[in-house]
Amino acid sequence: MAAACDDPDILRWVPLPDPYERKHAEEFVGLTSPEGWSDDTMYNFGVFTHEGALVGAMGLVRIAHLRTAERQAELGFWTARDQRRRGYTAEAGRAVARWAFADLGVERLEWVAQVGNEGSLGVARSVGFVLEGVQRARIVHRGTRRDAWIAALLPSDWGRGQETPYLPGPPAS
Repeated sequence: MAAACDDPDILRWVPLPDPYERKHAEEFVGLTSPEGWSDDTMYNFGVFTHEGALVGAMGLVRIAHLRTAERQAELGFWTARDQRRRGYTAEAGRAVARWAFADLGVERLEWVAQVGNEGSLGVARSVGFVLEGVQRARIVHRGTRRDAWIAALLPSDWGRGQETPYLPGPPAS
């Protein structure tokens, strides 16, 4: 994990320590992730091939009141350099989204990335996210505000129902 996250392409887009060292990986795997699971604030997963090679990491973050009316979360991920463009991250994203809808009751799953992160956008689209637009100055990365793409995936996009009725607005003119 430490070697994968020290990739300049990951560090360019993902808010990780730079350089990313073994101690950062140990803290994420041994402390941050288990705490997120135990207090229901984030759910992180390792993504691996059937042979056990590390593909990357994926998580549900910014979980908003899953037990109340808001019921939304954000899907985030990174993919190791040698595992990109093989479909593994999108496959894992679909599995995590299914779990979020079916088991957690998520009714809006968001994806947010810096404008220009075409690899992440490709994965999001492959999972089924619908691009909603650009949010100006949404992300602070390495001390600079940056514009972000935002997309959403709803249970209804996959033909699933949800507890809270959804009334779409009229098309934009």
